[in-house]
Amino acid sequence: MSTDLASRVHALLFSEGGSLTLRKLAQLLDVQDGELRQALQDLGARLQDTGLTLIQTDTEASLAVAPDASDAVRAAYERELGKEIGDAGLEVIAIVLYRGPSTRAQIDYIRGVNTSSTMRTLLARGLLERTGNPEDGREYLYRPTVELLSHLGMRDLKELPDRDAIMSELAAFEAAPPESLGQQ
Repeated sequence: MSTDLASRVHALLFSEGGSLTLRKLAQLLDVQDGELRQALQDLGARLQDTGLTLIQTDTEASLAVAPDASDAVRAAYERELGKEIGDAGLEVIAIVLYRGPSTRAQIDYIRGVNTSSTMRTLLARGLLERTGNPEDGREYLYRPTVELLSHLGMRDLKELPDRDAIMSELAAFEAAPPESLGQQ
């Protein structure tokens, strides 16, 4: 049982992308504290020499890059962050600035293409932040960070150029039936 449970713990921690409280993990898995702690111990052992490690405190657990793999990951991120964000990054930033908190599906719909790698780059650079979606716990909302506003020299989103006109155009685009979009 604990091996199967360790796999489920691994999957939940991976999908969360951050830490989960032990209480929440036990609740999600419908297990007792002792079973969860054994599964975490099994998972920690299973992750040795994989590039990942399990970090655990008395109250929470998380997956992280193992110390022996951290230099390679850091170098890869530095190469990635050294690149320009490009037009795709600028488009995603514009959507989030003018539309407001948006899910990845909403951003993908407006752009017409998958934005996963662009979103990862913008998150890694601290230009966007990811928060839980109060309307749907299965997805996240992406918002501009204070650092982004600071970089743009803005104190508030109300300072965006042509804010009202662009916001209404975005709303009209999203409200239009998909078949009418090709006829414009």
